[in-house]
Amino acid sequence: MLLIDNDAVSAVLTMERTLAVLEESYRGIAAGDTICRPRIDMRFPGGDGSTVYQWGTMEGGSVSSGFFAIRIKSDILTEIEYAGTRTQEKYCLRPGTFCGFVMLFSVKSGEPLAIINDGVLQHMRVAVDSAIGTKHAARKDARVLGMLGSGGMARTHVESLRLVRPIERVQVYSPTEANRRRYADEMADKFGLEVIPVDQPQSVFRGADIVAGCTDSGGNIIVGDWLEPGTHVTSVGGGLDRRSLEVIDIWLRLGTCPAPRNFPEWRPTDEYLMYIARQDDPIWQHHTHGRVRRPPVQDSKPRYVNLEEAAEGKMVRVHEGEISFSERGNIQGAQFFAVAGLVYSLAREQGLGKEIPTAWFLQDIRD
Repeated sequence: MLLIDNDAVSAVLTMERTLAVLEESYRGIAAGDTICRPRIDMRFPGGDGSTVYQWGTMEGGSVSSGFFAIRIKSDILTEIEYAGTRTQEKYCLRPGTFCGFVMLFSVKSGEPLAIINDGVLQHMRVAVDSAIGTKHAARKDARVLGMLGSGGMARTHVESLRLVRPIERVQVYSPTEANRRRYADEMADKFGLEVIPVDQPQSVFRGADIVAGCTDSGGNIIVGDWLEPGTHVTSVGGGLDRRSLEVIDIWLRLGTCPAPRNFPEWRPTDEYLMYIARQDDPIWQHHTHGRVRRPPVQDSKPRYVNLEEAAEGKMVRVHEGEISFSERGNIQGAQFFAVAGLVYSLAREQGLGKEIPTAWFLQDIRD
């Protein structure tokens, strides 16, 4: 087996490669070659009145790739009020350290192939989702990016969105002035763009062709009254307010996980499933449970389009003034085997990663 850390992932994984392998994985879902399940979170009161333990997993694989993977996260969560919104913070063991990794297996032999840190991989696969949605739904001439957030996701989103649209200007807001100014300087220097830090979130929307929500906010950050005609919206943190659903014309979903063979009627469309211990514990009054994002009813506004239809050209914009929104759906499991399999193959080719005995993960007792 290989133990592949974030440095090795950074050495082999590019945004272009991630985009290509995820588009292939999504085509596999439509063809029935790829299967996955929704993300599942298990939550437990931490016992101190303020923290929650969360165990999260998502998994999937395909015949054609030969890979199966499960992504595992172990987090302590807290929620705080910050700059007028509710923000979720997380860590493992102590603030500043995190536990998330991908276990990769062969579907041909069952062999455990690798354990891969998920930090770099995670940021890139999320950013590419937004790029795929933007590729199919945003106006072709979209050049101005409005960015809500100035952290790691906001950085990778600039890189990914530049692959699919000719971005020239970024206007960024985050609650801490120093953070948004630092972000503006870094992005301008790295990509040669005009990057303007703004003092109010509303200014992000003004004149933007694309608005990207990249925050850890537990509240609604996409404000319908601020969306201008022709804008494309994507949000990987924070939700959409009610007015947004009234003004958005097009809802593009990248995919919905397939139904189980033995329960064909059970095909959840929610982004994730959550189980909660001690549901009457007072801690739950102070913790949100993330967003529940479902595709709209087909005959309602927004107009619903899936990725397969979009890729075949059955879409998307009736006119340039329509407002579009794209989101992944609940196919995270189809991302991790694809990207982890790519990382593993490239690491093997380049002699990266630390070898550990496969025998540690095998036994001679039938389970």
